[in-house]
Amino acid sequence: MAAHPGRSPQHVRAHSPRRPIVRRVIVVVALLTTIVVLGAGWRLVDFAARVGEGALAEPAVETFYASPTPMASAPPGTVVRAESVVGAPPGARASRVLYHSTDAAGDDTIVSGLVVVPDGPAPQEGRIIVSWAHPTTGTAPRCAPSSGIAPFALVEGLTDLLADGYVVVATDYAGMGIAGAPSFLIGETEAANVLDIARAARTMSDVDAGNQLLLWGHSQGGHAALFAAERAADYAPELELLGVAVAAPATDLTSLLNADIGDVSGVTIGAYAFDAYARAYSSRLPDDPLASILSTAGVAEVPRMAQLCLLGQNGELHKIATPLIGNFTIADPATAPAWSDLLAENSPTAHLTVPLFVAQGAKDTLIKPEITAAYVAARQSDGTAVTSHLYPDADHATIALAALDNLRAWMRNLG
Repeated sequence: MAAHPGRSPQHVRAHSPRRPIVRRVIVVVALLTTIVVLGAGWRLVDFAARVGEGALAEPAVETFYASPTPMASAPPGTVVRAESVVGAPPGARASRVLYHSTDAAGDDTIVSGLVVVPDGPAPQEGRIIVSWAHPTTGTAPRCAPSSGIAPFALVEGLTDLLADGYVVVATDYAGMGIAGAPSFLIGETEAANVLDIARAARTMSDVDAGNQLLLWGHSQGGHAALFAAERAADYAPELELLGVAVAAPATDLTSLLNADIGDVSGVTIGAYAFDAYARAYSSRLPDDPLASILSTAGVAEVPRMAQLCLLGQNGELHKIATPLIGNFTIADPATAPAWSDLLAENSPTAHLTVPLFVAQGAKDTLIKPEITAAYVAARQSDGTAVTSHLYPDADHATIALAALDNLRAWMRNLG
């Protein structure tokens, strides 16, 4: 999940090669005040310079995401290719990577992302890795954060985490950046992607990453981080998971769908999820799965919406989604055969064996505070070590940044 369209920092990806670079830079720089107010930590002049560098480099970026042909399988975490990225925060260097991961069926898939490393010597045991899971930017390949002209803008807390000495890795999730398996709100796929980019970083000689890992995610990324925490011991036993932190996480998907489907954000997020599930779970769903729950108009528009990015193409998404409000579904996915099972399976419910940090904004209208509170109560009752904060003035767009001071203190106590 992500903030209501238009309320988060701009994705800053060029969605059409015909749009002039200068125009893109102007659009991005116009959003700098918002980013700085939200606490991204870069001075305006620094960030503006890095946007310009990214815009100049962008034409050469497209070829990086070309899928290897033929694609040979390899163990999860194996790096396919890596290249330096311009515009890293001061005192750090960054690489764009393609790496092997797995999807919900356990099949090999190639995923893209970023690895950002602070300058200076690493401790003898190697740097602790923070694997960041991003909020919703879309589901199509071109919506991947790593491919934009300011790829670091959505890594909330990046400069602070680098200052604390962590290696920060950020997956795009499967199917984004490079075409591949769908991943949106599919717990097993997201989890593998989040864990495997940490594995990838450990194989890169100039990163000096150790085996200790922290997970940090916002909204959809909170969903991904929680599933990664649930799967880590079995899926990536060589990693020592220290803890998992989430801001406004997508937890009970049934409750979230019921709460949000009546507005433009809910229709948009629903379209992304229904498209991803219809493709990932086709063998478990009815024939013509979208038609089993969506109106004729919904069936027609979901594929179009799935090709648009939440951050950067909001106007087009609004234009499609608004007429669907109240006319999107013909059956409740929360009770429809097969669909209800998938929503339940992709809701994180397991006891966590590592400490959990949860941040929630009281003014969040997308991830409702009461839904997060129910998740926190469930984890407390099953014995998970939970640290929970409710921020009275934070909404969905600002919660991850509002929580940074508490988050960093919590992380320091773990590592």
